[in-house]
Amino acid sequence: MIAPTSSTRIFDLEQPRTVDMPMHPAHKPGYSYALHRRHADSYGSDGPRTGASGLIVCKEHAGTHIDALCHQAEHMFLCGGVAVDARVESASGFSQHGVETIAPIVGRGILLDIAGFKNQTSLDAGYAISRTDVIGCAHAQHSQIAPGDVVLVHTGNDQYWHDESRYLAGPGMHGDASRWIAEQKPVAVGADNMAWDVIGLVDDDLGCTLPGHIIMLARNGIYILENLYLGALARARHYAFQFVCAPLKFVGATGSPVRPIAIVTDEQAA
Repeated sequence: MIAPTSSTRIFDLEQPRTVDMPMHPAHKPGYSYALHRRHADSYGSDGPRTGASGLIVCKEHAGTHIDALCHQAEHMFLCGGVAVDARVESASGFSQHGVETIAPIVGRGILLDIAGFKNQTSLDAGYAISRTDVIGCAHAQHSQIAPGDVVLVHTGNDQYWHDESRYLAGPGMHGDASRWIAEQKPVAVGADNMAWDVIGLVDDDLGCTLPGHIIMLARNGIYILENLYLGALARARHYAFQFVCAPLKFVGATGSPVRPIAIVTDEQAA
């Protein structure tokens, strides 16, 4: 957690980025950093001053990140009925719905602490969070989701960040839970797991895995944040807060690393 001020608490929702952080197989190799220019390389050439700089190589969907709308298609159509063809999709990226089109997100965040609601520190591996779970949690917390909110789901999976096999096997959203949340018209959703959905679970209605990706991105234009760190926010029981997140302007890209924060004021904490 970032140091608070006298009137606010600021929660850092990004997981640390390292070469050994958990990575979905579709996005490997995920992250690499190399210190390219070292202080010793230039010492003595400009008096006492030296400089260092490095090279970052990463996938768009590595670590804490946001999915752009072009990330997923349904029957070869992006959100809004945009056909996936050579005019839209090319080797240099997407001409529509790229991550650079996502404006900085500043608005009310709602945390649904599903693990806490079920009296668990972490939901079981592979557990599919149901529509009943999210409705019941929202009711128990007295949380009302309004259009334009950002809905974050705490499963407790973030505590396994340093155990890739357990982290990837973690819980996620059932398609019916995603459908209900989408009906509330949030601007974005997110969770402390790899893929929002339960990885590998086929949705009976859609006949595919990762149904929340179709429901949110392709059908409703709702962005998805993944690999969030929500543990501190959940332990503090801050269920409403100011949410801030700004994707990088990678033109045509399907996603972007982000460092989201939750700002809790005295009024919200009361």
